Amino acid sequence: MTQQERHTAFIKEQAKALGFDYCGIARAEQLDDDARRLEAWLGKGLHGGMQYMENHFDLRIDPRKLVPGAKSVITFLLNYYPEQQQRPDAPQVAKYAYGADYHEVIRARLNQFLQCLRAEIGEVQGRGFVDSAPVLERSWAQRSGLGWIGKNGNIIHKQAGSFFFIATLIVDLPLAYDGPVTDHCGRCTRCLDACPTGALAAPGLVDGSRCISYFTIELKDALIPEKFQGQFRNWAFGCDICQDVCPWNRFAQPHQQEALQPIPALLNMSTQEWEEMSETTFRELFRQSPIKRSKYKGLQRNLQFLKLK
Repeated sequence: MTQQERHTAFIKEQAKALGFDYCGIARAEQLDDDARRLEAWLGKGLHGGMQYMENHFDLRIDPRKLVPGAKSVITFLLNYYPEQQQRPDAPQVAKYAYGADYHEVIRARLNQFLQCLRAEIGEVQGRGFVDSAPVLERSWAQRSGLGWIGKNGNIIHKQAGSFFFIATLIVDLPLAYDGPVTDHCGRCTRCLDACPTGALAAPGLVDGSRCISYFTIELKDALIPEKFQGQFRNWAFGCDICQDVCPWNRFAQPHQQEALQPIPALLNMSTQEWEEMSETTFRELFRQSPIKRSKYKGLQRNLQFLKLK
């Protein structure tokens, strides 16, 4: 076994030890095809009001500019599929937001991972990222064999579906690299057919400016456009429709992550309790939740919009 193979084996063992479900590794290089797709996507204005997507284009397409001397991109998947779900007659929250803020949970593990790497191998330069920097996580997950990018824009793992957080660790360490897997969506169009706002403009092309998740989380305007009234199907924070209908998610299994266990009150709240929630209750209930990102006023706006059916 070569040194690179030994280091790679250690990394994958350590990933399991720290609770990640899957780990894949790709060579750090410029993503030329992704650069063209991203440029076209931005050019069409499909990012809506997410102006930050226009920033740091060169960093997004080349990890070596994020981490000088980078040789490898290590990608991790962490399952967040919950065992219990909300009562179906209440305003709905995307499953990823049921528990604690995943940014904090995963960032701590990435820091611990890097410390373990340095203790085992020596001085390794690297940075961990979890949805917080210009990194094309899904592209790296695909390149490292963790799945393919489905028609709904999500990474789909053949044995486990798509309810995963994606994290990356970019390091200056040469490793043994995994290869991509083939696409297995076939002729299925369930996600495209199910999207009520037409956000899935074409297979693999997400129009962010029409996505329910965009409107309920990213949009900072006081009002949601009237033309979308009656199309949100009770989603108050995020949306899982395109994942819920995906046949590959019949393989999704409940996660075993204590930090991601659902907030009990969230599962049982009625529509009336959501609508009558005070700002104090909102802050107390969701202080460690991704839901806090919408802020109290944003959540109230979303709930009011759902009533205008």
